[in-house]
Amino acid sequence: MKKCILFILVLRASICTSIAQVTLGTPAIKNYTHNEYNAGSEMWDLKQGKNGLLYLANEDGLLTFDGSYWKTYPLPNRSAIKSVAIDAAGRIYVGGQDEVGYFFPDDAGILKFHSLKQLLPQKARQFADIWDIVIYNDEVFFRTIECIFELKNNTMRTFDAPGGWMLLSQASGRLFAHDKDIGLVEFKNARWQACVARPTNTIRVTGITEFSRDTLLVTTRKNGLFFFSGSSLYKAPTAIDAALHTDLVNFSKKISNDRYAIGTAAKGLFIIDSKGSLIEQFSIRQGLQNNNIHCVLPDGDHNLWLGLESGLDFINYNTSVKHIYPNRENQVKSNAVSIFNNKLYIGTSNGLYTAPLNAQQKDISTTTGVFTEVENTRGQVLSLAQIGGHLLAGHQDGILQIDNNQAKPVTPGPGAWMMKSFPGSADIIAGTYTGFQLLKYNNGSFSFEGKIGGIYESLGNLALDNNSFIWATHPYRGIFKVQLSADRKKVARYTQYVNKSGLPSALNNHVYFIKGKIIAATEKGVYEYNANRNNFRVSSFYQPIFTDARIEYLTEDGRGNIWFISNQRVGVIDFSKKTTLTPYTVIYFPELAGQTVKGAEYIYPHDQQNIFIGSNNGVFHLNYRQYVSSESKLNVLLTSVKAIAEKDSLIFGGYFVKNGQIVPAQNTKQITSLSNHWNSFHFEYTSTLYAQKSNEEFTYKLIGFDKEWSKWSVKTEKDYTNLPYGKYTFSVRARNNLGAASAPVNYTFIVEPAWYQTIWAYLIYLIIFGYLVYLGIKYQQKRFDLHRQRHEEEQKRLNYLHSLELDRNDKEIMALKNDKLEAELNYKNKELATLTMQMVDRGKLMLNIKDELMVLIKKLNIPDASYQFRSVFKLLSDTEKSDDDWDNFSMYFDQVHNNFLTTMKAKFPGLSSTDLKLCAYLRLNLSSKEIAQLLNISLKGVEISRYRVRKKLQLATETNLYDFLIEVTK
Repeated sequence: MKKCILFILVLRASICTSIAQVTLGTPAIKNYTHNEYNAGSEMWDLKQGKNGLLYLANEDGLLTFDGSYWKTYPLPNRSAIKSVAIDAAGRIYVGGQDEVGYFFPDDAGILKFHSLKQLLPQKARQFADIWDIVIYNDEVFFRTIECIFELKNNTMRTFDAPGGWMLLSQASGRLFAHDKDIGLVEFKNARWQACVARPTNTIRVTGITEFSRDTLLVTTRKNGLFFFSGSSLYKAPTAIDAALHTDLVNFSKKISNDRYAIGTAAKGLFIIDSKGSLIEQFSIRQGLQNNNIHCVLPDGDHNLWLGLESGLDFINYNTSVKHIYPNRENQVKSNAVSIFNNKLYIGTSNGLYTAPLNAQQKDISTTTGVFTEVENTRGQVLSLAQIGGHLLAGHQDGILQIDNNQAKPVTPGPGAWMMKSFPGSADIIAGTYTGFQLLKYNNGSFSFEGKIGGIYESLGNLALDNNSFIWATHPYRGIFKVQLSADRKKVARYTQYVNKSGLPSALNNHVYFIKGKIIAATEKGVYEYNANRNNFRVSSFYQPIFTDARIEYLTEDGRGNIWFISNQRVGVIDFSKKTTLTPYTVIYFPELAGQTVKGAEYIYPHDQQNIFIGSNNGVFHLNYRQYVSSESKLNVLLTSVKAIAEKDSLIFGGYFVKNGQIVPAQNTKQITSLSNHWNSFHFEYTSTLYAQKSNEEFTYKLIGFDKEWSKWSVKTEKDYTNLPYGKYTFSVRARNNLGAASAPVNYTFIVEPAWYQTIWAYLIYLIIFGYLVYLGIKYQQKRFDLHRQRHEEEQKRLNYLHSLELDRNDKEIMALKNDKLEAELNYKNKELATLTMQMVDRGKLMLNIKDELMVLIKKLNIPDASYQFRSVFKLLSDTEKSDDDWDNFSMYFDQVHNNFLTTMKAKFPGLSSTDLKLCAYLRLNLSSKEIAQLLNISLKGVEISRYRVRKKLQLATETNLYDFLIEVTK
């Protein structure tokens, strides 16, 4: 006890003489507004579960955050939650007005609320807000202003407040409470007992946390900090006492071995060490949403979460990347850094700033200190260089020499971009707005030797090779290779390299001398100088790394690693990390993407723990050694699985449960089985490495459907639609930018077959198939018999048809013969008719001749004419016998035409010989003109004769006479 008091007295003396300083590096702060988590603005309490999820007490209920997705779980009566606690089994205890209980996942992993209100005595079931929940020795204590509830063995006991319970907290394995009337008390022997020798009801205790082995740190609402040891309470002076006495202190919490967080109502969060020195302060000025801090949570990765009066803030406290602001009052661009004489110098767009360093502090960002402006440096600082044991600054007004926080001009101007010393001497060549300048080093100081004549260009980037050539670039005119005269007073000659010299363009090139080679960083990758051809060509070493990407900056550190900025992305080619394919590893830093000064990119790799990157407001500090050796264990969580149909159904809520405990893997006895109707799914997954969200990528595979893992992607969700029935396992992994990958998390589920796809259905299908096969065999057998029978019948039929075919062929042959005979007969018949007509015409002609002769004889009165013309008359008489020819004709005609005339006479006796002749001529199908000549009548006479014949034959008007004559004698 005496040693403790002595320690406190010494501590108080040291605190009183301390100066309030904060660390140079400020970690990144991420703000989460109520619009993002879609709930009440105030965050009252927060805890982290074993799975890495955050649980937050909010006005709208219990909020969970997994790094990607927010979920809200309201209480049954929709009251606000002011506190939260998690026990070893994973039960999440909460309380609201008139409601107390815990959330725990069901078999589907979905959080459900379980009320404990029924365990309270009837008179205690009406209460106001529960402000604190503490799990102590497997018991759960709940604090309201009026009462403290103790949950033990499924039984609740109550402790009424004498004046009003204002605090419930545990520290160093002890449980404390503070009552408005009786002060600070401790829970011992199942009751609350006073624990401080002197009364403490005059102060309002707001927090108790561990400090040392037998001492606790106590914060009060308005009276600052106290040490509590044994039964004594002592004032603990700190560097922030003035702030604590003018503000309200909400809580205190030990966040690491030598760091204590003090949350206030108006000045934000203070972090002090065990000596009471201010290490850091976080407020609106540093990026918080507001200064009223309700609670703080150091998460599993030693980063800080702040529950605010309005919103939630994340401080990447355990980060390898921090921001250093040389001037917090003014946002200034910074693209020049140097560590010189144990001081950090940062050149900005408006002056040079410096801060002292602690040589014992290897990581400069953790050094406490204050920046001061170096006198006479107002204006833009373009570069810093250490030459000849001196620090020089390239300034818009010329070159400045920095000594003892003061700057004196070395050159009269114009502005100097960059300075390089010649090999083997401290003489300097400087690239300025109008060309080169020469500086000589004599007796510990630099003298201006004037402008180097022969070139007039704004040369902002310089490099010197091993052959004493000076390389410089103009942003729009390419790269210059310059050789100076022996006295270095003028340019002896120079060569200008543009796109015709192998470069992709004359624009935006930067030249460097790295690893013994002149390197050009261009808009289309990295090019090397080829001395043999005196031109540039694509670098075979850098091309696989950058391809044709834009390169803004290159520099080499003391270990031979090459730092670069490409397309506003910062990275390093680390030759100490070889792979199986390359002698290096390329590492990018997503935290710094887009943070560099565009057009004035800059990296200062002082050592492995202190890499500085210029930005638009101050510089970024990277502890590369810590970054690559980070022990943050990658994890991945499957936070939600939904089955999708007409309406989504949550089938997995993110928690695996076995035997009433939350476990990291799925219980094989709790595999969800869904009907075939639910065959589309939505998966959500994430990682709880909240500080590395920009570094994370995920890959997934649906075992049973996908053949390969997906490509790595930043997406945190995946959909599968219309899956066939079967058993599936969704597997997902995470990795960071360093290549470290997490173990996969798996979720197995079953899509049941439709009724027609079940084993019973397939059994029925098999029976039906077997029966069909049987029927098929019987059918085939019957068909075979029938086919054989039909074959025999077909053979008989074919034989019969063959015989019929032979008969038909014979008949056809006979018909052809008959047709031929008929044709011949018709031809002869027509010839007969023609000859007959000729005979008839000739007979008539003879008769006409006879009549004409008789008339002529009478007129001439020739005597004995009859005798003299007897031979002529004899011939003519023979001609008159033509009626005999008709008889012969009719006889022959009947023979040809089936006794046509005889039949006509028999059937129609009323027909005259002339009518029969007409019928015979019509049967021969002679024309009316031909018939008129044969009958020696006119055409009209023929028509009259036809009419007379039709009338005798009693033919109807529509009956064709020719057809009738054909039919009548068939």
